[in-house]
Amino acid sequence: MTDQLPSAEWEKVAARDITANGITLRVHEHGPQDSDKPLIVLCHGFPELAFSWRHQVLALASAGYRVIAPDMRGYGGSSRPADPEAYDALTLCADLAGLLDAVGAEDAVFVGHDWGASVVWHMAWAHPERVRAVVGMSVPVTPRSPAPPLPIMRKRLGDDFYIVWFQEPGVADRALAQNVRRTLVTREIYSARWAARPDEQLAPPRWLGDGELAHYVETFEATGFTGGLNYYRNMDRTWALTEHLQDRTIDCPALFVTGSKDPVGRFMPDDKMERVLTDLRGRVVLDGAGHWIQQERPQEVNAALLEFLSGLG
Repeated sequence: MTDQLPSAEWEKVAARDITANGITLRVHEHGPQDSDKPLIVLCHGFPELAFSWRHQVLALASAGYRVIAPDMRGYGGSSRPADPEAYDALTLCADLAGLLDAVGAEDAVFVGHDWGASVVWHMAWAHPERVRAVVGMSVPVTPRSPAPPLPIMRKRLGDDFYIVWFQEPGVADRALAQNVRRTLVTREIYSARWAARPDEQLAPPRWLGDGELAHYVETFEATGFTGGLNYYRNMDRTWALTEHLQDRTIDCPALFVTGSKDPVGRFMPDDKMERVLTDLRGRVVLDGAGHWIQQERPQEVNAALLEFLSGLG
């Protein structure tokens, strides 16, 4: 298997460290600095990196947009605070607001996948003046639950459901780090049963080249997975901290993109988004696509993003 993206192309994307909200964020930037089009900020999920947006960074920049993709707090070249409580959604949103301040931008179009989607939805709730438009991939926005989410998940989905299994500090951290390559290429949802089985020798998915996989493996072998797991460990805390946002709608232009085979849809349906989004301009479902949608189906994702962006005026 060969690289799906020539390394020379990704090397054109500048990387630098900025200070935001008291931490360091490693950001990857591309596109014209003086563009009259809105700034695009791409927020990755778990277990990913800014690198997961490589196809979108290049396509959006080629279309004339200035694009910034950070390694989110806890990942890659960015700060990884040891305190588990440093990863609630409002703190993550403050990171993004600080990023805008650092690059001299009043607002941006925020695009997020997986946990990044959850963060950008919260960004549009908590800092609407900084969000020109918002795109969520895989994880839909949902109305506030009537109670903290983790007890609900535990009751409905069981202790081996991956989000519940992630809660005990150190347990999933060790299991995921034991064989990073296996963790990154598995077709299964993480669980204690998955962790207890012998390591499989699986080939990477067809959309991930050898060099691309090596980049992920090298990075997560160096950082571990605790930073990303701490996002999950703050779900109930985020629920408590965002009580003041429970009646707010998201009024900026919005788009949702997902795959028809994304397992997230089994426990997070997207049928309640209109209760929150007053300007939902599209729900794109890519037939046959799975969870890692922006890497698996980059051309279709890029087309959906560019069409959405063209309608912002």
